[in-house]
Amino acid sequence: MSPKVNQHHSYTLGGLSKGCQYCVRGEKLVLFVTGLCPRKCYFCPVSDEKFQKDVAFANERKVFSSADVVKEAEKMNAKGAGITGGDPLVKIDRTTRFIINLKKKFGMSFHIHLYTSLKSVNDSKLQKLYAAGLDEIRFHPDLESQQFWKRITIAAKFPWDIGIEVPIIPGKEKETKELIDFVNGKVSFLNLNELEVADNKQSKLLTMGFKTKGTYDYAIANSLEMGLNMLNYVQDKEYNLKVHLCTAKLKDATQLTNRIKREAKCSKRAFDLVDKEGMLTRGALYLEDLSPGFGYREKLKNTDKVPLVAKLNSLLIEIKDKTKMEDEDLFIDEEKVRILLSKSNVKKNKKQLSKLNLLPAIVTEYPTADQLEIEVQFLSKHI
Repeated sequence: MSPKVNQHHSYTLGGLSKGCQYCVRGEKLVLFVTGLCPRKCYFCPVSDEKFQKDVAFANERKVFSSADVVKEAEKMNAKGAGITGGDPLVKIDRTTRFIINLKKKFGMSFHIHLYTSLKSVNDSKLQKLYAAGLDEIRFHPDLESQQFWKRITIAAKFPWDIGIEVPIIPGKEKETKELIDFVNGKVSFLNLNELEVADNKQSKLLTMGFKTKGTYDYAIANSLEMGLNMLNYVQDKEYNLKVHLCTAKLKDATQLTNRIKREAKCSKRAFDLVDKEGMLTRGALYLEDLSPGFGYREKLKNTDKVPLVAKLNSLLIEIKDKTKMEDEDLFIDEEKVRILLSKSNVKKNKKQLSKLNLLPAIVTEYPTADQLEIEVQFLSKHI
C-alpha cells in the first residue's frame, strides 16, 4: 500500500524525526552558519548573497556573534535550531560556539539539528559537535559518487540521532536506491526532498533540461513521483528506516507559514494587525528621500542612516504635538529608517503628517528581520 499524504502535505513511513517535528510546527530558528562549502552542487538552493561567502544569518537577519543568534531565537520564542550552510563543518569552531551558547541560554531541551556534507566529516569535528550538545546530525551524500559514504559510520560513535537528507533528482533512481540500500541499518531516518529550482546563479537545473511542474512553480516535474517510488521501495524491502518525503508544499504552506506566524506573534507591536498568514499591517511614515519604490532595498544598504534616524527623532515631538499621539503610539524603525504607527492613526492624521514632509503609508509586510513589503499604499502624493 502506497503511503498517503499527511496533514503537513508530505508523506512518511514510520513518522517524522524529532528535528522535523519541530520544523513543521515552525518552532526552529534557521541558523545559516556560513556559505562556504566544499561542494558546488548543480541544484544548490543557496542565494547569491550567501553562496561560497563566509556570512552568517539567523532566520533572515545577518548575525556576527552568538549574542546576535540568541537574540533572534528569543524574538521568535524558538524551541530549537536547524543549522545549515554552505557546510557548517567548514567553520566548526563557529558552529560549536553557536550550539554551546544556544544550549546555555535555552537549556539542553532546546533541540538542535545540523546538515553537513560528508566531504567535511572526520572524527575530530563530530566529537566537537557532540560535545557542544548537537542532538541530531543529517548527512548530504553525493549521489554521483560513493567516495565518502563510509564516513556516515563515524557518527555512530555518538548517541545522537543520525539521518540522511537528499533531494529527489529525476533520473537518479538507481543511485538513490543504492544509497537507501547502503544507509539501511546505519541511520535512523531518511529525508527525501522534492527538488526545486532556486532563483540563483548556482542552480543549473533548467539549463540541464529539468522542467518545473508549471509556469509559476519552483518544484521540478516528476521529483515527487520519484519520491513516492522510493518510499514504496523502502516498504517493499521491509527496511527498518523512517522515511519522510518532504514536499515543496510542506516547506511553503506549513513550515515557513508556521514560522512566520510564530515570529509575528512574538515580534508584533501593540498597534500592528496580524492576518492569518502572519503578515503585519501597520502605518508607516517615510522620509521622501528614502521610501519604498525603485531601488529601495539598495538605498537601504548604501545610505548612511544615522543622520536620517536623527531627523526622525527630531520630528517625533512635532508629530506628537500636532496629532496628540503618545510615545507608545509611535516607534522609530532604525533598520528601515521610518516611523511605525497604527493603521488607524496614519489614516486619521495623514494631512498633518504630510505637512511635516513625511510620506504616510499603510504597509503589509513579513514579520521577519528583512520586513519584506508585500504591499505599500501611500496616503499622500508620493513624489
